[in-house]
Amino acid sequence: MKALVSIHDVMPHTFERVERILEWLKKQQVPPVTLLVVPGRLWQPGQIERLRVLATEGYELAAHGWLHETTPRRPYHRLHAALLSRNVAEHLDLDSSGILELLKRSRNWFSQNELPKPEFYVPPAWALGPISQNDLAQAPYQLIETTRGLIHLTRDPCSNVSAKKSPSSERPEPRVTRSFRKLPLTGYEADTPFREFFLRRWNAAQAKSAKNNNLPLRISIHPDDLELRVANQMSRQIQSVETFLTYTDKQALL
Repeated sequence: MKALVSIHDVMPHTFERVERILEWLKKQQVPPVTLLVVPGRLWQPGQIERLRVLATEGYELAAHGWLHETTPRRPYHRLHAALLSRNVAEHLDLDSSGILELLKRSRNWFSQNELPKPEFYVPPAWALGPISQNDLAQAPYQLIETTRGLIHLTRDPCSNVSAKKSPSSERPEPRVTRSFRKLPLTGYEADTPFREFFLRRWNAAQAKSAKNNNLPLRISIHPDDLELRVANQMSRQIQSVETFLTYTDKQALL
C-alpha cells in the first residue's frame, strides 16, 4: 500500500508532542513527513528555528489555517462543529474574500520568518468553506487538501494573452486549471467512545479502498494520537505501508 503521511496542528503548545510523534515515526522507519503548521500562534524564535532545521532535513512544511480556532455562529457551522470539527474550522466563519485573505496571510507568514514558502495548504478540519471559484483560482498554492481529496491548481503563464488583467497590475493573470483527485483518508483523533467506534470502522474502510483501488492512503496524525483510543490501529496501518509518498510527489495524483 502507498501512503501520504501528515502531522496536523503543529503549534507552539503542541510542539513537544509533535516531536514525540516524529521520533515514533523514525522508529517505524517512516521517512520525513508533511508538517501542517498553524502560523498565527505565538511562536518562539527557538521553535521557528526548529522548523527551519526540520525543513532542511526533508520535512515538508504546509500551511494549516491561521489560528486553528473559532467560535461557530452560523447554523451549518454549529452542526459541523457538533459532529466533526468542534471549534477549529475557522474557514466556516468567513466569506469567500475572507477565506482568500486567510490563505494569503498564512503563506506569507512563512517567508516573513525565513521558512520555505508552502505550496500545500490544508484548511483546519479539511473544511475549505464557501470560497468562490474565482477566489480559489487566486489562492497562492498548488495543492489544497479537503476531506474528499486533493485540489490541484495549475497556472499556465502561456495563457496570459487571453487572461483577465489584474486590477493592481497591467500584466494579465495566468489562467488557472483546477483538477481534483479523490483519495481515501484516515484519522485517529478518538478521544471519546463514539469517535473510537466511528473511526475504527472508517479507517478500516478507507485502508481497504486504498488497497483495492491502488490509491495512496492519506494518513493524518494529530499531536495526541499516540495516547488516544485507536493508537494501535494507527500503528498497524503505518506498518502496512510499503511505499511512502510526499504531497509534492506527482504520484500522489496518479
